[in-house]
Amino acid sequence: MATVAGAYTKVEPRPDVLSGTPRAHAVDRWIFVFMAAWFIAITLAGFIPDSIMKVGMVRAGARPPFPLVLHMHAVLMGSFLLLLLAQTSLMATGRRELHMRLGILGMALAGALVAVGFVLAPTMYHETWNALQSAPPNARAKLQELLSIKENILLLQIRIGILFPLFLAIGLRARKGNAGLHKRMIILATVMALPAGIDRIPWLPTALPASPVSVDLYTILAVSPMLVWDVIRNHSLHRAYWIWFAVTLPCAVIVNLLWNTPAWHALARQIMAV
Repeated sequence: MATVAGAYTKVEPRPDVLSGTPRAHAVDRWIFVFMAAWFIAITLAGFIPDSIMKVGMVRAGARPPFPLVLHMHAVLMGSFLLLLLAQTSLMATGRRELHMRLGILGMALAGALVAVGFVLAPTMYHETWNALQSAPPNARAKLQELLSIKENILLLQIRIGILFPLFLAIGLRARKGNAGLHKRMIILATVMALPAGIDRIPWLPTALPASPVSVDLYTILAVSPMLVWDVIRNHSLHRAYWIWFAVTLPCAVIVNLLWNTPAWHALARQIMAV
């Protein structure tokens, strides 16, 4: 009798209410589409007001016209984000073959984006440097401050230029044998390029230009919907996040240690050959 009573009073482990449910499978498919759309929204929130303001300054003669390489970078980045949205949508709707064919275009866009980025950074730096050399004395202090800010921003640009293609390469290499790693690494690669848009959102609190710590925090926040869902769904961090944190955290420490130091400003000028 005691045995029967014990059998009825035994508490069974609570089942995973998400496992195998249609809702969970739907989120598994569409979370990556959401991330791509979320990245586009972040980019537009930053660049639309910034672009309107700077176009107004160009028309008023308060700043020089945008260089061609800046337009090229904007078109390539916009195309890459739209392609990411298309690619994630194709996989969510089961059109894998077209997704794979478009992947070739994605690789070409990514390569062009990195190449143009390495031209854009020195172009924008030399624009300010050249203005400083010919500026009247009353304008030199403001231009010198702007040049110092651009030297610090160069740290972030170099980090993007290295980590964006690195994470993309890891994701592309895994595309045939590890779909989970592949799709997460593509998202985690893309988020590395978002600070340029995040930092331009006018209502967002920021530690810039004094410190880059807000850049790192907002980058993690930007990727948090996918990360949080993965933890809820799988009760652990996916391997992709371990790779991402293992690389990005040391880089963040280096950037913060070098930020606004005399040694970095001197090295930045050597890199820019001025």
